[in-house]
Amino acid sequence: MDIFLQNLGPTEQGLLILAGSLVIGFLLHLVIFLILNKISKKTESRIDNRLISRIQNPLRLLLPLLAAAVSMPLIRRNLSESTIKIIQPLINTLMIISITWLLLGVINFLRDLFLGRYKLDVKDNLQARRMHTLINLFRKVIVVVILIIAVAAVLMQFESFRRIGTGILASAGLAGIILGLAAQKTLANLLAGFQIAITQPIRIDDVVIVEGEFGWIEEISLTYVVVRIWDLRRLVLPISYFIEKPFQNWTRKSADILGSVYLYVDYSVPVGAIREELQRILKQSDHWDGKVWRLHVTDTTDKTLQLRAIMSAPDAGTAWELRCEVREKLVEFMQKNYPEHLPKFRISMESEEESS
Repeated sequence: MDIFLQNLGPTEQGLLILAGSLVIGFLLHLVIFLILNKISKKTESRIDNRLISRIQNPLRLLLPLLAAAVSMPLIRRNLSESTIKIIQPLINTLMIISITWLLLGVINFLRDLFLGRYKLDVKDNLQARRMHTLINLFRKVIVVVILIIAVAAVLMQFESFRRIGTGILASAGLAGIILGLAAQKTLANLLAGFQIAITQPIRIDDVVIVEGEFGWIEEISLTYVVVRIWDLRRLVLPISYFIEKPFQNWTRKSADILGSVYLYVDYSVPVGAIREELQRILKQSDHWDGKVWRLHVTDTTDKTLQLRAIMSAPDAGTAWELRCEVREKLVEFMQKNYPEHLPKFRISMESEEESS
């Protein structure tokens, strides 16, 4: 082996040491994760499996680079300065990328770990929606900060970019004014995103009425909000909209809600019988939560009475189903038992003798 190394030139020896370091780092990664995967299979928890899956690929790149960084003093003895100026920034850049990749994987793992405790597919999911909104928004903020730092660190590895950066800093006053004027709406949206993360006027899966549309908050980013409308269309709004303009949030404090059904009937209808039928329908319905129900005469016109039935439900989706069910069954009840009391027009006709 010594004879083989002696027959090589300094440059070949340096490159061979570099390649050997990379191979050692790769083999070290292989051994470490072979052991970790065997240990994780023996445990009942899936948390360790998720952590391993998040960090395995970034470390496959990072460990060989760390091994190369450790052997860099030995490599420097054999390689020329011009070669070092090429290899060193390349290794540093790849290390920054791998560390950034690793940090993003850890952040996503922590996000999944915390949000796994809060399920959105339950009826009383107020706390879950609050935590999903808060954690997802702060995760996006942290990711943006990490990416900005990573890009800056990569640029600093190259002399030409450092000079450009110095020039940009020298004109930072004028550039700051120009950028501030050009990006004021973007900055306003970013600040609105921070405000929504803290005050939470909306949360993930909130039921809202925005721009006359009924839907659910599907996604909250740093600059925009996606509302999933009931017919599966998506309404995309700038996040500042929810700070500057009024909108309805049906699940701000809790998911339960009151639904209403209106009926228009003749003046001669027995309201008490309809009230009893409403109570019977609600008691037999799987959508009613058993808390509230009422039937009132809320208006009178020259032709009909307006009856309003109100009923409580555990969430907006169930309330919609309950309203449709009650409306259908009350109309069916009227058609079957009191067809003569449905809305009708009265025409008064006078005979010729009376008119004369």
